[in-house]
Amino acid sequence: MTKGTPFTIEVNPKIPRRLIRLEEMANNLWYTWDKPTRTLFARLHPGLWEATGHNPKSFLRRVDEQRLVDAAEDNVFLAGFNRVLSAYDTYHNEPLKRDQHSSLKHSDMVAYFCAEFGFHESFPIYSGGLGILAGDHCKAASDMRLPFVGVGLLYRQGYFSQTIDGDGHQQAHYHDSDFDDLPITPAYTDDGQELKIQVELPGRTVAVKVWLVRVGHVWLNLLDTDIEENSVEDRYITHQLYGGDREMRIRQEIILGIGGVRALAAMGIKPTVWHINEGHAAFLVLERTRLLMREKQLDFRSALEAVAVDTVFTTHTPVPAGHDHFAADMFERYFQDYCSQLGVSMSSLQELGHTQSSPDFNMTALALHGSRHHNGVSRIHGRVSSEICAEHWPQIEPEENPMGYVTNGVHVSTFLAQEWIELFDNRLGYDWRHSLRDAAFWEDRIDTIPDHVFWSVRQTLKSQMLFMLKERYAKQHTRNHGSQAHLERLLKLANPLDPKVLTIGFARRFATYKRAALLFENPDWLNRILSDPERPVLFVFAGKAHPADIPGQELIRRIHDLSHQPEFEGKMLLIEGYDMGLARRLVAGVDVWLNNPIYPLEASGTSGMKAAMNGTLNLSVLDGWWEEGWNGGNGWAIKPTPPHYDDARRNAEDSLTLYELLQDQIVPLYYNRNEMGVSEGWIKMAKKSIATLLPRFNSARMVGEYVEQFYLAASDQGRKYRDENYSAAKTIAAWKERVRKSWSSVSLRRLDVPKKNLLFGDCFTLRVAANLDGLSPSDVRVEVLMRRPGTSAVNRTSLCMESKGIMEDGSTLYELELTPEICGKLDYRIRVYPWNQLLTHPFETGLMVWL
Repeated sequence: MTKGTPFTIEVNPKIPRRLIRLEEMANNLWYTWDKPTRTLFARLHPGLWEATGHNPKSFLRRVDEQRLVDAAEDNVFLAGFNRVLSAYDTYHNEPLKRDQHSSLKHSDMVAYFCAEFGFHESFPIYSGGLGILAGDHCKAASDMRLPFVGVGLLYRQGYFSQTIDGDGHQQAHYHDSDFDDLPITPAYTDDGQELKIQVELPGRTVAVKVWLVRVGHVWLNLLDTDIEENSVEDRYITHQLYGGDREMRIRQEIILGIGGVRALAAMGIKPTVWHINEGHAAFLVLERTRLLMREKQLDFRSALEAVAVDTVFTTHTPVPAGHDHFAADMFERYFQDYCSQLGVSMSSLQELGHTQSSPDFNMTALALHGSRHHNGVSRIHGRVSSEICAEHWPQIEPEENPMGYVTNGVHVSTFLAQEWIELFDNRLGYDWRHSLRDAAFWEDRIDTIPDHVFWSVRQTLKSQMLFMLKERYAKQHTRNHGSQAHLERLLKLANPLDPKVLTIGFARRFATYKRAALLFENPDWLNRILSDPERPVLFVFAGKAHPADIPGQELIRRIHDLSHQPEFEGKMLLIEGYDMGLARRLVAGVDVWLNNPIYPLEASGTSGMKAAMNGTLNLSVLDGWWEEGWNGGNGWAIKPTPPHYDDARRNAEDSLTLYELLQDQIVPLYYNRNEMGVSEGWIKMAKKSIATLLPRFNSARMVGEYVEQFYLAASDQGRKYRDENYSAAKTIAAWKERVRKSWSSVSLRRLDVPKKNLLFGDCFTLRVAANLDGLSPSDVRVEVLMRRPGTSAVNRTSLCMESKGIMEDGSTLYELELTPEICGKLDYRIRVYPWNQLLTHPFETGLMVWL
């Protein structure tokens, strides 16, 4: 029927009263980390559940009403429904415990800003690791009952979905989300109107709608410009995640940073801690500064100090080129009016985003200037970031500057397979859920699980994964016009009914530094490893390359071509459509998780953490989190090559280690089976992996460290700076200005004659003259650092010298009686740096002079 005008009407089912709370659970992202809840929806109609992308809200709009009516009379279904509802209510009604010495207070509120949030494949407003980490942060905050609100953008198009054609070329497909299908609700004003805030862009004002998402105990606010009040151009701002050109990117980041602050204010939310998760949201610093200047009549520098002390900034980027930046003229065009409102010059504003390497306005620089609590996302990345950002503290050695680290973690309930959850409940007791940070608990309890039971769970998870891979790969193969006979040959090792094959997974973003093709550096050696029919090995590859990343897409094509070479056919599978659902299956189902980035470009990495908690063993370069996690007995490590090696030599050395580990350790250990078909050595290592890595690399530990190291300090400092009409902020701003004016003339000179030898127990007096150029002795700290030659900075002793008065030439005399407590050669050095008890970090000024 083609004639006439088509009209569309959607008919939604009426949910029976007995099941009415299905709607409540569908609108709470708690379902994203509670597998029984998702299973409950799937039982109503498995086919529709798959068709709706495991989206409960979309499912409830489309399921046949008769199925709901039948379920409401089905005692078996109702029993499952009541169990899920009981768990849901228990979680949400747990008594609140706060106001402990290590907890945030009732009056506190953490506002967490990020450009993407990854909770589940059914809510596509994320692209990858940054978003999934942000989602895990929110989930852990909910578990911990933190006073917490997230702020992000609501994209009509999330990241692309992927197919791979018969020649190995990635095809990117974008799909508009129907907001009626998403677990979101509009925010409303007190008078019942939908909440919309205004954000100024050059020559116009953009209206921004605020949506709310419930994430267990916490809330996420999402901003949306795709509304009728806006022009087509402005409606497109929040249309696509990381879409468009630099012009679109600055608009998105203005909406996120400035619009996010205004949305919270409009809702009456008053954060005491502001967390900028990557630099995209750093414009919130300017908006908060503007508000303090307008509402509290603070000058620009005082307002900026008040903003910075309760702001936390987390950088995730291990290379300078990865930091967001905008051309100076573009920034000026977008912020000219802002300068007028702030009453400051454009040069003063642009100074906040200045770096030595480029005239562009740098968002990381803005975030650093507008915060006093900074961190990378692993120990190595913290060190790398302290070097990348060292110019912001020019006279401070990188190892001492304010850049710290909190190693990432993953949300256990989201990524631990349900089979493990049930086994842990039965074997370890329910209290394992409350012992996620207790390493001793896991060390003591994991060995109580019998080896054959442990192995059975691993094989079950692998079977489920292989079933999914066969199903997905068959669709992929058929769409690309492959034959059934060829498909059977390709899937000969992927047998879910006999999952004994050693399976190795590599699934992540296809970026060149992750070296997906390192495995093929020596194809002949690899072929020899894989050619033993008694010890088969199956490699599974999955992942997306950014649509603009041509080298990354070429990697996908190369893996495709290699997997179809005769010697590797059936031993390598490249699976399309990588998303969180496939990732959960892979990390739980493969036997080994392979990761071989170029050191030190892996900021943290989290997929290996997800694998480890599921008993999957890691085979990884010692970079990011694995440098902290590997202990020699819980997986395998590829030690980084020296930094002076070129690419060819580095790849040759790393692949040599990779082949040796596969050939000499991994394959033999897996196939060294006892009479029950169980590899006792493999299980021992897998148990050690769970016991040592799960309690250290989960998001409860991660968010707990953010609270302990940053949130509490930020809240306390913010409170201190707000007291007495921002007296501390005004004081510290004036003090810093005075110090900076004098600092270029500050110097030290030694007055005593340095001793070459000393008997143990004897003392000597150090005497130093400090030219402070008008600064008071209370404005500085003169310090002696002592350590053995060649030892690290953490092993040195720090001693403060005492001011003894003003000398005839106007210098200040400092003295210290020094009695070394160890024998042997010692290095000691003397330095002076600005000091004020109001400082958040002793070296935040970036100023220091050495003798």
